[in-house]
Amino acid sequence: MADPTRALTARHVGGVYGRSLLAQIRAITEYPADFWVMASAGVMWNVLQFAFLTVLFAAVPDVAGWRYHEMLMLSGLLTVAAGSTALLCDGIWSTGTYVLKGEIDYRITRPAPVVVQVATSHIGMQGFGETAFGLVMVVYGWIGAGLGLAAVPAGLLGVACAVVIECALITMLCAVTFWIKGNNSIFAFVMLDLQHNAMTLPLALFPAAVKIVTMFVLPVAFVNFVPVAVLTGHLGPWWLIGTPLAAVASVLAALGVYRLGLRSYDSSGH
Repeated sequence: MADPTRALTARHVGGVYGRSLLAQIRAITEYPADFWVMASAGVMWNVLQFAFLTVLFAAVPDVAGWRYHEMLMLSGLLTVAAGSTALLCDGIWSTGTYVLKGEIDYRITRPAPVVVQVATSHIGMQGFGETAFGLVMVVYGWIGAGLGLAAVPAGLLGVACAVVIECALITMLCAVTFWIKGNNSIFAFVMLDLQHNAMTLPLALFPAAVKIVTMFVLPVAFVNFVPVAVLTGHLGPWWLIGTPLAAVASVLAALGVYRLGLRSYDSSGH
């Protein structure tokens, strides 16, 4: 079943996205207690990660040549990307549920891209805490690593691309539920598990196969490892070019897979 909204202008799509997201934020702020509980929950795991790194580097000077503040930036940038994804497109996780229940039907008839409608159908309140604490880790690591103002443009580019890549990859993997029916995409969960197990550590610790997969197959390395490695001198400056290229490729892949999924969608009961 084709998506009839593909000819909509970028301005209209952006307006729909912004209004939908603001509506979700207004709904959340009507229950301040729930908001603060969830936002605090988003901080807890990252506090443990911060504590783990602090204890680890109290015993060792570096891990594969990476020092304490550099590792904080590595973990912090991944946290910012994960938290921002929860804020900007958390509803995309509902793709499988909507497909199973046939709730994609009326979204197809509305004058807005289906992927935008689904992505903004929910906001992960834990993302507020995750993003805030992740930024604290990045800034603290930045100062401790001795990075100055001259590196700020490269840092901002890295953060922006990290968020785009994370959102796009999760969208692409959640779109698999158009064909492999289920409430949730196991592939998206596998990707998150890969990130939390591999991307919070230097890639030098892993075999070549992991490096190839995370850089050129599913480019999660460009979410946090490559930008931080460039900023801290572990990779050459030319590697930074790969970050926006990975962002563009991820977005195109996500939109392409989602559109193919919509074309194969045949409502519920078929």
